[in-house]
Amino acid sequence: MAAQIPLVDYLVLSEQPYLIAHECTACGSRFFDRRNACAACGSRTGFADVELPDEGTLETFTIVSVAAPGVPVPYVAGVIDLAGTTVRANIVNVAPEPDRLHLGMKVRLTTFALGPDREGVDAIAFGFEPAEGGLR
Repeated sequence: MAAQIPLVDYLVLSEQPYLIAHECTACGSRFFDRRNACAACGSRTGFADVELPDEGTLETFTIVSVAAPGVPVPYVAGVIDLAGTTVRANIVNVAPEPDRLHLGMKVRLTTFALGPDREGVDAIAFGFEPAEGGLR
């Protein structure tokens, strides 16, 4: 098996992969990227890492039919609510058709390999797929 690394810093690869957000210790706002100050309250008191749940709700989505060269289309881009934290990600393992998706649909985190680099290291990306019973 090839060595694996997460594509983004906030994806933690483990037996059960999960996402980590940085939560402002002053107001509780959550962000995925590194911050020197909170964009919500301006506090510089710091951030705590918070593990996000691996299941959430599809809040909105679009089916992308035009993309950069080399990016297969169509695909589904979505906004997922994970217990109050918004995550933007692709919806995978479901046909990119409007009748296969719906707002409020339950989804769960999943990971997939993007392929090995020249040294044989696989970059691992994440997306969300319909949870059991997530399709109507």
